This record gives sequence, C-alpha cells and structure tokens, in this order.
Amino acid sequence: MEFNLPVGLSYTSKKKVTIDDAASRYGSGLIDVFATPALVALMENAALMAVASHLPEGFNTVGIEISTTHVKATPIGMEVKATASLVNVDGKKLTFEIVAEDEEGVIGKGVHSRFIIDTEKFMAKLTKK
Repeated sequence: MEFNLPVGLSYTSKKKVTIDDAASRYGSGLIDVFATPALVALMENAALMAVASHLPEGFNTVGIEISTTHVKATPIGMEVKATASLVNVDGKKLTFEIVAEDEEGVIGKGVHSRFIIDTEKFMAKLTKK
C-alpha cells in the first residue's frame, strides 16, 4: 500500500511539567526536574501526531528508534514543547527531526524513526506471543 506522506509534515506537542514528569518519579534521576524519559515521550508524541491524521483508517505508527540529547533541565511548572518534522519517507519507515524547548529555549534535539503498521495485523501477531 502506498501512503504518500509529504515530507515537511509537522506537529508540536506541549505540556506543563508536573511532578509526575520528574526524574525522581521515573527513576531516571534523584531530583524533581523534567525527566529524559518524559522528554522522549513528548518527542515521540509529536512525531506520532504529525502523521496520524494522514494515514488511512486502520493504520498507525510505532516508534522503532530514537537518538536524542537532553541539554538543559526544566523545573516543575514550566511548559515544554516538542516539534517533530517529517524529513524522510522510505516505504513504511518515517524519519523525523525533533526540537524540544521550554520557556527559555532549546532543551533537546533528536532524530526519531517510526514504522507504519496495520494496527489489526500488528495486534494479532502480539496475541500469538
């Protein structure tokens, strides 16, 4: 099946950092700042949403790879956002460049790959595990 997703699709995911997003809660650190795993989830969400409405019914994407930096800490209460832009389409493999920011500027960057799946077939395979 051909998906014809145009390079350049983008989406920005935003959230206010809460204690549930803290490194201390994720177990990835011992202090109450925006956790790297929470940053990665925000980045993945932006990529997911950039293409979700452009896929045929019954199709979805799953994350398969991410390479990211998290260069600045963000305190609880500050807003963060991640903007994902589709930069390459290779069949069912989609590659995104992502920039994450808080209210003071860039906090991280990444490259993320997602794969287009037929949701029903994907889930059926999982039930056989």
